[in-house]
Amino acid sequence: MENKKYNFKRIGMNEIEIIKELFVGVFTIEPWNDDWSNQEQLNLYLFDLVGQSNSLTYGLFEDEKLLGVSMGHIRHWYSGTEYYIDEFCIQTDKQGNGIGTFFLKEIENGIKEIGLVQIFLQTENNVPAYGFYQKNGFHELKEHVSFTKRI
Repeated sequence: MENKKYNFKRIGMNEIEIIKELFVGVFTIEPWNDDWSNQEQLNLYLFDLVGQSNSLTYGLFEDEKLLGVSMGHIRHWYSGTEYYIDEFCIQTDKQGNGIGTFFLKEIENGIKEIGLVQIFLQTENNVPAYGFYQKNGFHELKEHVSFTKRI
């Protein structure tokens, strides 16, 4: 992979349409199969991730094409301020070529520059992302449990 052809930068609401296109393109197919057909719900979700005062969104571009996006927020925690990644994705046909690893390294450099000390994220343990994060130095929190309750 030739890294010099990629452009890493912080992005925001000005890029919401290309973020939406990439996000829907990745997460509405295997292995995720999320149903993002409700455009109002999609717009609200992306605004929650990108449009808040503590939002932190990065994009990885090839020329002007968005190949990867990381949407999250800055969270102040007892062990230091961290980047909580809510959504991370690479364009499906570009996966498996080292682009995601390159993007994560750029994110690490970017958050260090602004004084953040840690990345926190969640994924499912039965999808390829699980192994990807392990390969890239993330450690599973065995004692961490997520709960949900539909009402």
